[in-house]
Amino acid sequence: MPLTEQPVLSVKNLTVHYGDGCPLCAAHLEKNRCSACGTVWAANDICLDVFPGEILGIVGESGSGKSTLMQSIYFDVEPTEGQAYLSDYYKGEKNIWMASSAEKRTIKNNIMGMVYQNPILGLRMDYSAAANIAEKIIAAGSRNAGQMTERAKELLTAVEILTSRMSEAPKNFSGGMQQRVQISKALANNPSLLLLDEVTTGLDLSVQAKVLDLIRKIIAEFGISVLLVSHDLAVIRMLADRTIVMLDGKIIESGLTDQILEDPQHAYTQQLVHSLL
Repeated sequence: MPLTEQPVLSVKNLTVHYGDGCPLCAAHLEKNRCSACGTVWAANDICLDVFPGEILGIVGESGSGKSTLMQSIYFDVEPTEGQAYLSDYYKGEKNIWMASSAEKRTIKNNIMGMVYQNPILGLRMDYSAAANIAEKIIAAGSRNAGQMTERAKELLTAVEILTSRMSEAPKNFSGGMQQRVQISKALANNPSLLLLDEVTTGLDLSVQAKVLDLIRKIIAEFGISVLLVSHDLAVIRMLADRTIVMLDGKIIESGLTDQILEDPQHAYTQQLVHSLL
């Protein structure tokens, strides 16, 4: 994968802090909290690129900042500082965090797809599976009911849900099936970037394996770029081309996934890898 091509996503100097901050913050951080003023630095000067067709994994413990990063990209959290660029939005020349509310909705509905750890955040549990997909398509401007039905059938088949169940509501589905409906909804408008936030957490191991296999198949079939957040290095090992390791709101190590797993440099990464063996 030539890293000279334009990134699908480029994040520069993302910072999210809760509190006003103070001149002592840089020198007085205990983990990610300033002992002088109490400000919490949830994300601290994060920079990354995701390239076409790449799966970039982000791994770290709870509170490391990885979900804050993901939520910032999807406009669920307002960044304190930083820029983010998408190749499909003004050819990667305009900071998406400076976009208008209407433009942000367009970006969410057309360029990005999001799969949350908790399906309740990504699905309307009382709508049918097909209606969840149709909602995403309608948000992007389509009104053709026939095309929406066909698209729902295509996507639900891709995630291995029987079309005979497309009129059922996700509240009647298992956790693994709910995640698969979320994936199909996220893919509804052919996004160039798919965001996966802890998508297998809370699922049984056998269901986790099926969902991961499915994600790998979907990524290959749709040729999509993926930002994959997980606290589980086994998930990262299975899916990610490159990996970023986060701790206390900062990136502490990055590289090819094989390289991170075989020769971790930072003590925290070494501990993570050791726990996987």
